[in-house]
Amino acid sequence: MKLFWKSASIAGIVATFALSFAANAAAQNLTLEGQTGGFITPTAYVVESAKGHVFSIPAIGYHFINANKVIGDVHTFSIAEGFANRAELGYTRSVHWTGDSPAFSSLWHFAGMNIFNGKVVAIKDGEFRQWMPGVAAGFVVRTDDKFVSGALYQELAALQGAAVPPKSYTNGDFYVSVTKTWLHPPVPFLINLGWKETNASIYGLGGQATSFKSRFFGGLGIPLPGPWKTAIVPSAGFSQEPPTAVNLNAIIYPSGASAHLPTTLDYAVRVTQKEHPHFAFDLGVGQVAGMIGTTLVPTGNPLQPYAPLPINLQARHVIGVGLSIRPGK
Repeated sequence: MKLFWKSASIAGIVATFALSFAANAAAQNLTLEGQTGGFITPTAYVVESAKGHVFSIPAIGYHFINANKVIGDVHTFSIAEGFANRAELGYTRSVHWTGDSPAFSSLWHFAGMNIFNGKVVAIKDGEFRQWMPGVAAGFVVRTDDKFVSGALYQELAALQGAAVPPKSYTNGDFYVSVTKTWLHPPVPFLINLGWKETNASIYGLGGQATSFKSRFFGGLGIPLPGPWKTAIVPSAGFSQEPPTAVNLNAIIYPSGASAHLPTTLDYAVRVTQKEHPHFAFDLGVGQVAGMIGTTLVPTGNPLQPYAPLPINLQARHVIGVGLSIRPGK
């Protein structure tokens, strides 16, 4: 029992020290798709506008995902504008560098895509009661998405003797996010849970989903005090994915089988300022997709012209970094 109370006292001291950090310190950076939030998931916060100002100073962000074994490396460049601490609009250019797999990387041999996003906060965190979470609704629209579904459209047409360019898809998300930052003993935390209706697979990198699907996402961060008036926030997030993509099942063996795209996970550490943050740096590991099915490939042997080959995207342990900056005082 003494050991329990000693541990509880230590936890209380750490929590009290951490309470000096602002409620939104962990959520002011831009996500991989340019929204305010965690590394991959949007929160119910927006780019901060100064007191008495409608327009914010725009936030800019850069993210890099190292998935060059198959999918290829991803660079995103984002800008977002906040409005009266109630809304934000943003644009992200996703730039893609091709991967190293001779068997599968051709599905991602494209320059990138455009991402537009917007969000409105219906209820601010703590607006009516101390325990009231923030609630926001938003959208994401991705254009010129040729990954996987668009590439396979061209390849499947070629098997029928038709020469067509890769097909460009437009897909999107509609989401609701509920977020609460709790800076009270015994442990301060930021928790985020949301629902989205999406027809994009792996944020468009996995292609076009076969239809709009309801999926859940969320994350948890623990703000801890850092040096030089910073907060260090270890965090984890998840985002459920549609199970497969347009044209993908056509190459899955045996016939009638379906690909399987797992839930996307990320584990990250964020370093940011404790009050009215103007920068945020993220370093994390993502679990995207590994074995998603089996396909047939030509062997060159007339006695056995095709052989099964597992489709391994080799993206279960990818490294990601991100930097967001919001200039101003």
